[in-house]
Amino acid sequence: MTLTIWGRKTSSNVQALMWCIGELGLDYRRHDVGHVHGGNDTPEFLAMNPNGLVPVLRDGNEEPLWETGAILRYLAARYGQETFWPADPVKRASVDKWAEWAKLNVALNFTGPVFWQVVRTAPARRDPAVLAAGLDRLEKHLAIAEAQLSDQTFLADDNFTLADIQFGHVLYRYFDIDIARPTWPAIERYYATLTRRPAFSAHVMVSYDPLRVTE
Repeated sequence: MTLTIWGRKTSSNVQALMWCIGELGLDYRRHDVGHVHGGNDTPEFLAMNPNGLVPVLRDGNEEPLWETGAILRYLAARYGQETFWPADPVKRASVDKWAEWAKLNVALNFTGPVFWQVVRTAPARRDPAVLAAGLDRLEKHLAIAEAQLSDQTFLADDNFTLADIQFGHVLYRYFDIDIARPTWPAIERYYATLTRRPAFSAHVMVSYDPLRVTE
């Protein structure tokens, strides 16, 4: 069965989804939709996702799915190995806890308050105070990840899991953009491990220059 994905490769949410698909070794077709590509306001797209947002996934003839976290959990449950998404409810909840934490506390506090300020805001319109406040909030959460990763290989445990998709997909941009960063020995070690994963390199380490606003 081939998966169909609607969403541009420069979307961080699409990157998380595509990284997961790559890790699971699934066949797919992806259509560039959103931002400069448009297409997310057509009647056909809105019939799949009334929010007009990407990604959207269809697995064969199944109903289209939207909301990245829900899509990732679906793929993990249907196609993931036991270590990636455990069948045991207690073990699975531990992975899901860190996945939700990463989505709500790291991804959201990085994408808008930091990445958008640095990359998607024209230099003349950037507010250093807003960026500093965003970095301060983000670093409080990254300190939690630093402590967690100091004791184990990956975020939820010593296995690569769905939690690493939700956390790790923001790290390429975090370490690549022009910001002041504290030293994070454990996160930096973890990130180096991720960069050696072929699916991460292919789907996450993607140029974000098309998103850059210069004036």
